[in-house]
Amino acid sequence: MKYQAPKGVKEYLPPASAQFERVREALLAPARLANYQLMELAIFEETEVFTRGVGESTDVVSKEMYTFTDRADRSLTLRPEGTAGVMRAVIESGMDRGQLPVKVFYNGPFFRAERPQAGRYRQFYQVGIEAIGSEDPLVDVEVISIATQGFAALGLRGYKLVINSLGDSESRNAYRLELSKFLSTLALDDVTRERARINPLRILDDKRPEMISALAKAPNILDSLNPQSREDFSKVQKGLDALGIAYEIDPRLVRGLDYYTKTTFEFVHPQLGAQSGIGGGGRYDGLMEALGGQPLSGIGFGIGIDRVILACQAEGIDISEQMPLSCFIIPLAQEWELESFRIGAELRSAGLRIDFAFGDRSLKGAMKAADKAGAQFTFVLGERESQSGSVELKELATGQVQSVRLADLAAVLGNAARQLKGN
Repeated sequence: MKYQAPKGVKEYLPPASAQFERVREALLAPARLANYQLMELAIFEETEVFTRGVGESTDVVSKEMYTFTDRADRSLTLRPEGTAGVMRAVIESGMDRGQLPVKVFYNGPFFRAERPQAGRYRQFYQVGIEAIGSEDPLVDVEVISIATQGFAALGLRGYKLVINSLGDSESRNAYRLELSKFLSTLALDDVTRERARINPLRILDDKRPEMISALAKAPNILDSLNPQSREDFSKVQKGLDALGIAYEIDPRLVRGLDYYTKTTFEFVHPQLGAQSGIGGGGRYDGLMEALGGQPLSGIGFGIGIDRVILACQAEGIDISEQMPLSCFIIPLAQEWELESFRIGAELRSAGLRIDFAFGDRSLKGAMKAADKAGAQFTFVLGERESQSGSVELKELATGQVQSVRLADLAAVLGNAARQLKGN
């Protein structure tokens, strides 16, 4: 029997996995520079972490979660998103009682039972950051700017940043009343009416054409912001302006999770069609308290690695291997294998990427292997090279050969690698 990966599971195998790795690292690097620290999260949680944290009225909880019962009859769920799990971990560890804000980043697979399509999978990959414990609007700006720095490092230009404010609890409650009154005038189906009863803001996230048309005259949430929420949103806009980050304001942007408050944002890429979102996030005042912790505010984002890869491809951006194989070492006979291996280990210690012709290969076969491996250089090692202390270093792209002392190999290969990176 030939086994296959489950439907909707995206796997990244060599050499395409190098693109995945580059995108992931480019998105995480700005977070490290801003003093965010790694958090490795549980891949499954008690189901209530998500039903309470994400919201029962959301599609994620009501339709898309992978939930199962374990041997101890506990309800567990594969994580569909990252923020609720981060919050649970922060509360459990007591990090919320230390230095604030707590600034963390994470990455890995997440799971949603939805219809697989381009860039949207049942097992998908995200990077995310969270800043917990500060209500300063400039933290919102920092979080958004970290995402834009990651996109810039990849060369992405065709995306658009959309922002909104859902206001604080007072503003949201005022808007909920206005929106509920408006929704009561519409002829809603039973499922939509029930969603509106639980959380009327969810209706604004309905992407059906008939609902988009019906909501055209819905009240504007920005009109319900109280003075403090209005001032906070103004500071976010001024901060983005100061950093030269372009944005559009969309008062219908509510995102797909119930915990969002105040600043919400989304990155969309028009070249990706209907599934244009590549990432987004927002502030979530009240989430920690809902999960049994302190009433601390927080903000974060989740960016889909799968979606960003597609965006790079749509723009024709080369996200191929950025650290090519520096040198492929070929021992001329079995007796020179250990010496070749020792030289390779020293070169690897110098930060160079090195591979070998393992096994009993002919010289011709080994040279073909070096070429297929994408090596920049290769050399053979035998009795003559060992006695002279020099090798004939061949550049595979040009065929040029230069004599290099073994003692100078690391310097020569390192200089060539730096020149290649500079180009």
